[in-house]
Amino acid sequence: MRDATGSDAPDAEKEAADAAKQAVLVDSTLFKNRTLTIFGEIDKDVARRTAEKLLALAFQSDDPVTLYIGSPGGHVESGDTIFDMIRFIKPTVRIVGTGWVGSIATHIYLATERENRYALPNTRFLIHQPAGGFGGDASDIEIAAREILKTRERINQIIAEQTGQPLDRVAKDTDRDYWMSVEESVEYGLVGTVIDSSADLPD
Repeated sequence: MRDATGSDAPDAEKEAADAAKQAVLVDSTLFKNRTLTIFGEIDKDVARRTAEKLLALAFQSDDPVTLYIGSPGGHVESGDTIFDMIRFIKPTVRIVGTGWVGSIATHIYLATERENRYALPNTRFLIHQPAGGFGGDASDIEIAAREILKTRERINQIIAEQTGQPLDRVAKDTDRDYWMSVEESVEYGLVGTVIDSSADLPD
């Protein structure tokens, strides 16, 4: 039966209800198995949802959490929120990179120690300096430039600490887009272990 606009309203409503039910089922199944995912652009909503789920799982038990990430990056401070929360909670967070892990997503990936950093075989990683818009008058531009420089230095320091690379090499590598295959990422110290199957993850 069509509504006044000629569309199949009941069918559309049923499809929307079925999709919502399916999303709840997926979320509850992942949560029950202490598994989280971050796919797509990282923004404040992704940061809030991820932080809330990490906290909820930490309240639930001290058992490890597995986080799958495939993202080109996004908002720096949102990435910082997730990075800090991974380090803040008591359970160990195992992170599995898949697809493309770039920019602030790589920063999140480095929140855990190397032995807890995994990647699927076709994952690529990207490190580079943070970008930012320069709006306003000259003094605003100067303030923004100083903040970006501080952020760049902070993230470079974390990359150096978490990979074992010298800080001067990291600073040089992040001056432009620096792409790495999964094998190159292992050599660089980003990835701890390349895995082919979920069976390769520790129990």
